[in-house]
Amino acid sequence: MIAGVLKEQLGENRVSLVPEIVKQLVKQGVTVWIEPDAGARAYYPDDSYIQAGAAVKSAHEILQQADIILSIQIPEQAAWQMIPPGKVVAGVYQPLYNAVLMQQWADRQLTTFSLDSIPRTTRAQSMDVLSSQANISGYKAVLLAAWKYSRYLPMFMTAAGSIAPAKVLILGAGVAGLQAVATARRLGAVVEVFDTRPAVREEVMSLGARFIEVEGAADASAAGGYAVEQSANYKEKQQAKIAESIAKADIVITTAQIPGRKAPVLITTDMLEKMKAGSVIVDLAAATGGNTTRTENNDTVVHNGVTIIGDSNLPSSMPADASKLYAKNVYNFLQLLIKEGDLVLNFSDDIVQGACITHSGTITNERLKQAESVKP
Repeated sequence: MIAGVLKEQLGENRVSLVPEIVKQLVKQGVTVWIEPDAGARAYYPDDSYIQAGAAVKSAHEILQQADIILSIQIPEQAAWQMIPPGKVVAGVYQPLYNAVLMQQWADRQLTTFSLDSIPRTTRAQSMDVLSSQANISGYKAVLLAAWKYSRYLPMFMTAAGSIAPAKVLILGAGVAGLQAVATARRLGAVVEVFDTRPAVREEVMSLGARFIEVEGAADASAAGGYAVEQSANYKEKQQAKIAESIAKADIVITTAQIPGRKAPVLITTDMLEKMKAGSVIVDLAAATGGNTTRTENNDTVVHNGVTIIGDSNLPSSMPADASKLYAKNVYNFLQLLIKEGDLVLNFSDDIVQGACITHSGTITNERLKQAESVKP
């Protein structure tokens, strides 16, 4: 079995495998090929891969000959069109947002594993790329906001006077939100957290933050760890609560996303205009529309004195550690596919089946089959 690692396009600094993981795969009888400089932006030079037992090969060779092709983001069209039928590709492809492309890959007889579709079960925790990367996003979001914010985060008492601590509001208490809470608290901020799931109250409070609860949320227990759509009545009460807190906030971190849908707008223009001048919002849902009415993906805008940073790929800004964690997730997933150095697709395994999007010319993912943009 040959596992090939492509160099990501500009804008993505991570790499699918790091030398430490390559060494483990080689011991299992897997041949690993790396595109030149694939790990350079994550500070893993080609020499480190060669020392780990990999071979440096051109993108053309990898696309044509590797049995499984690893690329975090979707390769450019000219690249994936070179992949012969029957090959396997694996990465984070957001299939519910890229349904048409997934159908094209199915038509080309490619087997696609999208690791963001791995079932969020106890057994799959070691392969959960969403969690490992969201942890980084939550951490970096607070640091980015602190850098942009024009005042201190902690309380300071000096001979020249006292500085009150910054007030941080975090919308969403998933992995990213909880890490944002922990980071903001370590920096000395006062933190409030809003989430539609009352079950996360204890986790939030254990980190030293105040939990804002709105009654009447839809039950998310059957959503596999994801958020769910809420009723119009709940949304109205939700916005009233958020408006009350956001007017006092200095920094806001937003993380709310619903798989396959546009991100819910939690911060309206009216709310933005009532925020304090100099306050900062970091919107981690920017890639799917954003949680504010003024979010621009991969851009920073200033509205009425409020700085809004739209960035859904903060892990790319910490590529060394992000790649290390991602590569470990990939390695653990590959253990389900590698048998004595060969690639074996065991679809009786619920994790393998759940992560598979296309196989044998068809869409295999049940959620994607129901997407309107997929051809019948």
